[in-house]
Amino acid sequence: QRPEKNPLSTFSIDVDNASYSNIRRMVRDGQSIPADAVRIEECVNAFDYAYQKPSGNDAFAVRTALATCPWNERHLLVKVGIKGREIAPGQRPASNLVFLIDVSGSMQDSRKLPLVKESLKLLLHQLDERDSVSFVVYAGGQGVVLPPTKMTESGRVAALDALGKLEAGGSTNGGAGIQRAYQMAREGFIEGGVNRVILATDGDFNVGVTNQQQLVDLVKERAAGHVYLSVLGFGTGNLNDSMLEAISKDGNGNHYYIDSIREGRKVLLQKLSGTLVTIAKDVKIQIEFNPAKVGSYRLVGYANRVLKDEDFNNDKVDAGDIGVGHTVTAFYEIVPAGAAQPNAGGIDPLKYQKQPAAERPADSGEEWLTLK
Repeated sequence: QRPEKNPLSTFSIDVDNASYSNIRRMVRDGQSIPADAVRIEECVNAFDYAYQKPSGNDAFAVRTALATCPWNERHLLVKVGIKGREIAPGQRPASNLVFLIDVSGSMQDSRKLPLVKESLKLLLHQLDERDSVSFVVYAGGQGVVLPPTKMTESGRVAALDALGKLEAGGSTNGGAGIQRAYQMAREGFIEGGVNRVILATDGDFNVGVTNQQQLVDLVKERAAGHVYLSVLGFGTGNLNDSMLEAISKDGNGNHYYIDSIREGRKVLLQKLSGTLVTIAKDVKIQIEFNPAKVGSYRLVGYANRVLKDEDFNNDKVDAGDIGVGHTVTAFYEIVPAGAAQPNAGGIDPLKYQKQPAAERPADSGEEWLTLK
């Protein structure tokens, strides 16, 4: 984009990293990687960049850096890094967690339901008597295998026992399961607490509500009532990555892919525990580029998170959330003004509309951009 024509770049933040672990699994398995499985921002955000924590009562800290672009030394790379504040485990609010577990026949593989069970055990041991857990399963139908249960010692034993008895078999009615899980989340709603449905599946919805837009609409409606969704993708083959990403994006949730117990530990003990407590909702980034310094620019990744410039100030337009301790990283490739500019397409020069000179503060000569 050229700053003279498009001075603003606006997008919603994203802390998902499912794409990275899914790609890693395909590489290890010797598979070719479909282009639509590669979401650059999720690969970038799969790593810990050790950003400095925010000071005082700030919800998050914002850091920027400008460096030589590693794949083209004539260009520059701008890094935008956001670090959410952290809270002590004892200070987090109580949680009402409804685990929606796919037990259809496609989940029999060792990297599916058995890995779901091993991964969820890790999280159960981190919860305490403030937290309520329930399990809903779905295959040809849906059912409650653990009613809302406080995670006391006896409650944890009951949850682990229910988890251990799960077996895969049958076709998949994911839509009915989601509706039942949200119903349970509303019944156990904790005012001022964390209320979340956590879906564990390979995404193979083949019975019931299979229309992606219907599922997205359902998830958005429940998010408006402060019951949010996180999606854990498991397995290979028929993993419906696009479906899982769509419903988590519109459910104020997060989408992770778990291919090993090591990744399960990382997601459920580090990532998901932060996801449970949201510190900033509807986070949008808008950058204004200075055409005196920037000849052209491009946002790396975030293709399905780009917003209209006017959406930045429109609170009716939903955006991503930041959880406790989360980091968000985004990169812009910049071609300095005066350097050879790549072909950015665009329109012919206008005949009747004169582009007025930008009104810039007198001291902005050395500024590359302004970040909001």
